[in-house]
Order: sequence, then structure tokens, then C-alpha cells
Amino acid sequence: MKYTLQSSSKKDMNTLIKFNLNTILEYASNLSNEELNKINAYVKDEVNNQINNYQLININGKICGCILVENKDDGVIIDELYLEEEYRNKGIGTDLINNVITNNKIVYLWVYKDNVKAISLYKRLGFLIINETKNRYYMKYI
Repeated sequence: MKYTLQSSSKKDMNTLIKFNLNTILEYASNLSNEELNKINAYVKDEVNNQINNYQLININGKICGCILVENKDDGVIIDELYLEEEYRNKGIGTDLINNVITNNKIVYLWVYKDNVKAISLYKRLGFLIINETKNRYYMKYI
């Protein structure tokens, strides 16, 4: 499926907040109201701080996802990769990740342990689990 990337701006703030919260809430369960409030505040602050670094995924004029890649230690980190459900499993995420890998020797990312499909994809692309928390894996591509 053909897509284009476009830079985000302040006008995209609510869309990016929605994408970020969807990513978190899809795989984080049994959260208290206090945790949800912390997540909401964190996401709003983080999106606001990074707004100019996001790339929006545009398919036929519709914004259907985003990617955020940042410098990290000795490489880069895919800090956010989100696609709306109807655009998943069409090769878009794989293509985006391959582009990041092609342009960087070392790539990091976090993934929720419950996101089995993403973990399988990352392993197929050559990522290795190098650390973990209760809910997420930290992966590295060399």
C-alpha cells in the first residue's frame, strides 16, 4: 500500500495524542484512574515537546498513523510507530522500520509484551531483546 510521510505541526496535536494513547491503552490493561491521569498528562507533554519531530503517515489524503524516530546513545530509537487498525498488516510498518534500519546502524525500540504481532515482526527484521520491564521489551537492531 502506498503512503507518504509528512511533517507534523501544532495543528496535528490532538491526532498525535490520540495515536499515542491508543498505542498505550491497547496493550496496557487494568490501569487505575491515577495511572490513566499520569499517562494522559505524560502523553500531552511529550507530544507537545516532540511535535515537530513526528512524521504523519498519509494514505490517499488520510492521516492513518505516525512515526517518531530520535537520536539515542549510539543509534536511534523508534519512539513511536502507530497505524490505525485498518492499515495494519499491509507492509507499511515493515517498510517504515526497514527505512530506519537502512539509514542507521543501530536502532532501538520498546514494545509491549502483549503486542505479539509486533514482536514477531521485529524479531524477523533482526531485533533482539536486550532488556525488559514488567510490561515491555527493549529491543535493539545492529
